[in-house]
Order: sequence, then structure tokens, then C-alpha cells
Amino acid sequence: MRDAVTSLIKNYDLTGRYLDRNAIDDLKAYFRTGNARVQAVRIINSDAAAIVRQAGLALFDENPELIRPGGYAYTTRRYAACLRDMDYYLRYATYAMIAADSDVLDERVLDGLREVYNSLGVPIGPTVRGIQIMKDVIRERVAEAGIPTFIVDQPFDHMSRSFSEISV
Repeated sequence: MRDAVTSLIKNYDLTGRYLDRNAIDDLKAYFRTGNARVQAVRIINSDAAAIVRQAGLALFDENPELIRPGGYAYTTRRYAACLRDMDYYLRYATYAMIAADSDVLDERVLDGLREVYNSLGVPIGPTVRGIQIMKDVIRERVAEAGIPTFIVDQPFDHMSRSFSEISV
């Protein structure tokens, strides 16, 4: 797993360049937001189950057809699988927040799930909506703690964009 620092250095190394002013500014921003990223992740980790539960309830309130007969989350097993997946996305989003880099999401979550979701016929729209609801729930909690909410956006928006590119 890479972080913002190793990704930046790798990019400059591949082009055979020294770190320039832009690179230094990027590094400063990474370190300047470090405490806020750690605090945001601490908030998430302290109540992850409740965050997933709240986002799941909101998703199924918006899309009740998902839990009706014939819906993707109709059975208890499928309902639990949806919440398990949301917890999985949340956990990896915290890794990406700490690293300030989305590579871990691509490597560990998105690349493999494309094939799985396509083969199982998992509806992508509700998946993306669930991710966005989780982001909104977390943004609210992070804002209450006085932490800049932009830290939360990047990993959740990256997952939403990537899932939106899947054709089912």
C-alpha cells in the first residue's frame, strides 16, 4: 500500500526529476493534514458499526424495494451481506484517509469487486448511494468534532466514481 508521499516520490523518480516546488507543497499539505486525518479515522473507528447501521437504514428507507421480495437485500443473508460490504468499504476508506491516497482502494477493494459484482448482478446504483450516505454520516460526525470534512470526501468519492464505471 502506498501513501501520498511514496506515490509522489515514485512519480518524480519515474520521470527522473528532483522534487520541485509543487512536490514540496504537496508534501507540506500531506503533513499539515496528518492530525486531522488521524482524528477523522479515530471518530470512524470508535463507532464504525453504528455508522454502517445508520447508513444501511437510510439506504433501505430510500430504496425499500431492495428489502422486499425479489430485492437484492431481501433475505436476511443478503441484508447482512450488504451491511458487511458497507463495513468493508468503510474500513478501506479509513486506510485511504490515513494514506491520503486511493491506491489501496483500487488494489484491495475495487479491482476485485468489479468482477464479483458483475457476476452476481449486484445493483451498482444502491451500492454507490450507500457509499455516499456513509460519507454524509461521517462528514456530519467529523464536522461536529471540528475536523475539516474534505478529508472524508476523497476515498468515498473515489469508490463511488469507480463503481459507477462498472457496467452490470
